[in-house]
Amino acid sequence: MAGPLAGVGVLVTRPAHQAHHLCQLIEAEDGSTITLPALQINPTPDRPAMRAAVGPIDRYHLVIFVSANAVRYGGELIAQRRDLRIAAIGRATAQALNVAGHRVSVVPSGGADSESLLAAMSLRHMAGQRVLIVRGKGGRELLGDTLRERGAEVVYAEVYEREPAHPTREALDRLEETWRYGGINVYTATSSELLEALVGIVTPRCRELMDSTALLTGAVRVANRAERLGLGSPVILAKAPDDEALVAALVEWPAARARKPRA
Repeated sequence: MAGPLAGVGVLVTRPAHQAHHLCQLIEAEDGSTITLPALQINPTPDRPAMRAAVGPIDRYHLVIFVSANAVRYGGELIAQRRDLRIAAIGRATAQALNVAGHRVSVVPSGGADSESLLAAMSLRHMAGQRVLIVRGKGGRELLGDTLRERGAEVVYAEVYEREPAHPTREALDRLEETWRYGGINVYTATSSELLEALVGIVTPRCRELMDSTALLTGAVRVANRAERLGLGSPVILAKAPDDEALVAALVEWPAARARKPRA
């Protein structure tokens, strides 16, 4: 018996090192996947300067990791320390910390963004607290600004950088052909930066096809950014941006069916 995603093609746009698990989950439901990483993630080049700016890790009352990439590229900051109070912005980030051997003290009860983390009772009164936020370069300021308003001293450790990927012309041509002939029914975007990068790297014909292809995301702000970019994509909004939630939303998508070839 075919699974619920039989006949559904999904363009997975996560960075290369993060795409495999999502593809596995989709394929387990009999969907097909096409990968085109829209962003590439690189460690910040001047690591000694970053570490010097952070200073001794034991001076912080709380260390917040804002993504699994923050753990991947900034986990060394907490090294073998097991006595630190650590917060994660969502389940995927908490899982990455757990795998690295760290116990997470603060995780949002629902959601996986700054707003959800800031709703935690333990972060409502931060007077006299020194907080380290481990993130990518150019991340959102809401978390740090709000914690400062609540009395905390905030330091950023920007441990990675994002930049648009550079797919080959051959890869883009193959993608366009697959899309034109009905092989892509859904595309993913788990951040606004990723969505903008995707729009910037695909061919003009693929950009047109995005308007009639469903966008799968776990963040309202990504859906809002799609609208501001002029995309007409119907939105499949998952409850969270982690892989399991994305696939659960996709399985429930009422229009999950193969489409006719496009000219």
